[in-house]
Amino acid sequence: MAKLILTDSHSHSDFSTDSSTPMETMVQQAIRLGLERYIITDHLDPDYPVPPGAEAVFLVERNAYQAEVLRLKAKYQNRIEILFGVEYGIQPQLGQIFYDWMEGLPLDFIIASTHVVNGVDPYLKVYFEGRSEPEAFDEYFHTFLPNIAAFGDFSVYGHLDYVVRYGPNRDRFYRPEDHLEVLDPAMRRLIELGKGIELNTSGWAKGLNMPHPHPVVLRRYRELGGEIVTVGSDAHSPDRIAYDFDRARDLLLDCGFKYYAYYKALEPVFLPL
Repeated sequence: MAKLILTDSHSHSDFSTDSSTPMETMVQQAIRLGLERYIITDHLDPDYPVPPGAEAVFLVERNAYQAEVLRLKAKYQNRIEILFGVEYGIQPQLGQIFYDWMEGLPLDFIIASTHVVNGVDPYLKVYFEGRSEPEAFDEYFHTFLPNIAAFGDFSVYGHLDYVVRYGPNRDRFYRPEDHLEVLDPAMRRLIELGKGIELNTSGWAKGLNMPHPHPVVLRRYRELGGEIVTVGSDAHSPDRIAYDFDRARDLLLDCGFKYYAYYKALEPVFLPL
């Protein structure tokens, strides 16, 4: 019988500004789906741009967050393994903030993601104004190396081509081959540092013809010697947990991977596909 991907390594709850679902509700859905492991990775994005006068967003309070993760971990320990993660929104000026936030926490997993580029989230239309989509994509990809230099204690780099999701044409004209000159050095650096990337199925969930990253990028990471790939839904609501994980497994096999990974105590654990 084919192996199944039974670990969702990327999910959010109402500890993230962009989710309204209680963490326990997310855990209960993961149990209903038969997952063996569920990693909670709520957002921490210090210095996220907000309009003047608006409340700061994406600032998960570490003590309350830890307490709820550990409460649910104990409550459901005989039904599912809950692991303690976080998704950092990396910017070059924030490295020390991330080191300070994680100090003393029993974290299992840290996703480093680019959400903000030169003060703008690509989610906003203004990011794409006055230039071509390929130029906007490349600006996003150019953030990886300085972000990695600013903060290196992460497990995997998240949704490598998140920017494509919000382009005026989304993935219609996206050609990853045209961006490998920028992406290759970043992926080589991740591999040198022993860091992984994630296969994030939210692209499919949001109607793209690709996950994040595009299969061309996944295959290129493998060709360069990359072996660590986690699988995450990036779910912000129960219906998206483990979204299209059967399809994710087929894609990883097609790209030359024999294993996927999850993290425990910040170390990768490999499982056969």
